[in-house]
Amino acid sequence: MTDASHARVELLERRLSLVVALSGLNAEALKWTQLLGAIEMDIQRMELELGRGSAPEQLVQDLHSAETSAASIRTALSECEERIAAAERQVDEVDRLLAAA
Repeated sequence: MTDASHARVELLERRLSLVVALSGLNAEALKWTQLLGAIEMDIQRMELELGRGSAPEQLVQDLHSAETSAASIRTALSECEERIAAAERQVDEVDRLLAAA
């Protein structure tokens, strides 16, 4: 195998590894998005109950807890999206190197 073809094989292996990682990150982002959607539905339900009048103190506490959880999930989702963007940039760079090879 020539040096050029060996380098190309290494780039292809690197690209495959990055695509696998990117797939995992996209699955993680989907999980966070689904969790956030579920919590946001609970928040809306609790807010509607609170808007109907007097509500038990436990409902207010549950609402605050859900809002805290939603904020944590938004942070995790944002961090995951940043990792996805970084992985996509790496794939783009490998693709440029492959095109030049």
